[in-house]
This record gives sequence, C-alpha cells and structure tokens, in this order.
Amino acid sequence: MEAALALSAEVGIKLACASLAVPRPGFYRMKARKNKPATMPGQYSNSSRALSADERQGVLELLHTDRFVDKAPQEVYATLLDEGKYHCSISTMYRIMNANAEVKERRNQLAHPVYQKPQLWATGPNQVWSWDITKLLGPVKWAYFYRYVILDIFSRYVVGWMIAPAELAALAEKLIKETCAKQNIEQGQLTIHADRGSSMRSKPVALLLSDLGITQTPSRPYISDDNPFSEARFKTLKYRPDFPKRFGCIEDSRNFCQSFFRWYNSKHHHSGIGLHTPESVHFGFAQDVRNMRSDVLRTAYENHPERFVKTIPVPPSLPEAVWINKPKPTLAKEEKVH
Repeated sequence: MEAALALSAEVGIKLACASLAVPRPGFYRMKARKNKPATMPGQYSNSSRALSADERQGVLELLHTDRFVDKAPQEVYATLLDEGKYHCSISTMYRIMNANAEVKERRNQLAHPVYQKPQLWATGPNQVWSWDITKLLGPVKWAYFYRYVILDIFSRYVVGWMIAPAELAALAEKLIKETCAKQNIEQGQLTIHADRGSSMRSKPVALLLSDLGITQTPSRPYISDDNPFSEARFKTLKYRPDFPKRFGCIEDSRNFCQSFFRWYNSKHHHSGIGLHTPESVHFGFAQDVRNMRSDVLRTAYENHPERFVKTIPVPPSLPEAVWINKPKPTLAKEEKVH
C-alpha cells in the first residue's frame, strides 16, 4: 500500500493501483488516515457539528437540575421540545452522560424495604406453629375452596384445619382460637409463623394473638423457604395418588382432607422426624416406638450378624431441635501467636 501511494504521485492513482493490484477503496482509506491530524492517546478529533465544551457543560447542568435529575434523556428531550427549546439530540445527551459516568437508572423508583430473615426454632411440640391458606380448585374455572391448615413444625402434626368457601380474617381467627384451646396453649408458650396473606396480617387475628400471648412472625415477601413446613405438607397433599384435579363441591374437599389429615397425622412416617408419625412425636410416645425398633434391629443382628458389616443397626434418631432458617455456623479464626 505504501508503494502504491508513492507511485501514485508519478503515474496517478488509477494506474498505480492497477499495476500493484491494490483496491482503490482501500487506497483512499489509507490516504485519508495519513492525512488525518494526529491525536493524543484517548483523545478524539471533534466534528465541526459537535457541541462546544460550554454547550456540553450546559446540557449536563440541565440534566442535573431538580426538574430533570430523575428523568430519562427521552423524557427531557420531549419536554424541552414541547416548550419550544432544543439543546441537542437524545443520543448526544447519552454521550454527555456517558462521558461523566452517569449512564444509569435515573428514575425515582420505590426502594423495597429490607425484610428481616425469620429465624425460629422448636425443641418440642406446641412451641412454633406454621400456618397458611391455600386454594383448592372447584368444579369450574375460577371456583376455589380455601384450605386453612395449622402445623406444628417440631412434630409435623396438623393441629388444626378447615375448608371454607372464602378467605376471611374472621374464619382464621376462629380456627386459631379453637386450635389453641384444643392444644391447651398457655400465655407466652407459642409462636405462630405465616406468610403475608391478608388474613394473616388482619387486625382481628393480630388482636387475638395478642390476647392469647402468642408471638406472630411473618415470612419475607415472595420467599417460600421462610415457610418450608407448610409448603412441604401441601406438596405431600398434591402428590397423593387420589388427589383430584378439581373438587365437585366443598363437601368433597372436606371429606378428602379429613381422610388425608387422618392418614398424615397417624400413618405417615415422616423422614424429618426419624420416620415416626407426627402423632407419635406430638403426643410423646415416639421414644417408646424407637426403643421397640431398636429391639427388633438388635434381634436381627443377633440372628444374622454376618449381614451387618460394621455394628448393630440403630433406627433414625428423633430431632433435638427444628429450625426455620437455621443460622449458618461461623468458623472462628484462631489468632496465631508468634
């Protein structure tokens, strides 16, 4: 290309490019680059159409005014045009903002509050309950039945439930009151955890819990992990082989749930409580069941010890404590002594 440039001074551009097989568009681009004034690294030559430094500063100050500080360049541009004013194009506003590291979200948006992560634990029944309200599909589209369920997180025992045609704070209040009476809950004994549904946050429920001396804790919005026991129990319900896609009437849903909760409390061996039933853990005879299981396994070992490689098998242990959002252990760093 350099040879073509030198030859063109003697024989002309067309003949020089033809004789050296150099494309003329590439020749002209190279010649334009050579004739372009040199710039310092990081600097760019300004077009004659570009705004002056004072004009760019004026646009930046305009974007910083209280009127436009939280507006997008498109909004600023349109507002000024409606007022008969023009400073620069939208893309120029963006270039000026980019040069000042201000290309970001400018709108005044609602900042969601930081919700505290609930951390609850129970070492026995009737210390922490989890409750929620879920929908069951009715006979036709947009028809629902509302299932209120209160669960003890330590024993997984369903202490109270109800099927209703609507979600109402009065019904939730009635269920909680009757369940607390049935379980003989005393002042200061219980914490009830729930999501942020309207019934859970209602004034009648809050006043009732205050009168009963019950602490209420809410889940964080849109975080199902804050109410894991109720979510897991509802999944168990939905995955039952006889769970229908829709219920024909509210009596059908009540009959189904009555059968389900009877099985869940007294027959279902829950993996989270050492393969015991919620009923046995809730009413305190799970340890007797575990001792009986230990006797069975010891007998099996004595009859065929060769089938057990390490030692006498033992049944799963009962949980010592159950958590909602258990804190992660922190490893304390030991200081080195020199």
